[in-house]
Amino acid sequence: VQLQASGGGLVQAGGFLRLSCTISGRPFGRNGMGWFRQAPGKERDAVAAISWGGRDTYYAESVEGRFTISRDNAKNTVYLHMNSLKPEDTAIYFCARARVSIATMRKELYDRWGQGTLVTVSS
Repeated sequence: VQLQASGGGLVQAGGFLRLSCTISGRPFGRNGMGWFRQAPGKERDAVAAISWGGRDTYYAESVEGRFTISRDNAKNTVYLHMNSLKPEDTAIYFCARARVSIATMRKELYDRWGQGTLVTVSS
């Protein structure tokens, strides 16, 4: 199982990016999915999570109302739509697959990680 994240880049504050994460190697199982981010010198923190069926989502308080997580199980892909980006959103963003089917922000419940994609927001 491999997770491939893409869509990062350099954007001005207030701008928009859409990250994609495609799983290959096996069909999408009944797994929750999540996006995490890690800024320089900081720990990797949960940004958003989505349940297997896509009905339930959770967000970090810092991104609530600006970011939206979604998934297309037919395409084995999870998305993170990021609006109104701020310089403090600058980080490497990682997608991950949970060992459970629910939406969870608990990092220890994730067992497969993508390689990360860099998002830089200039002021």
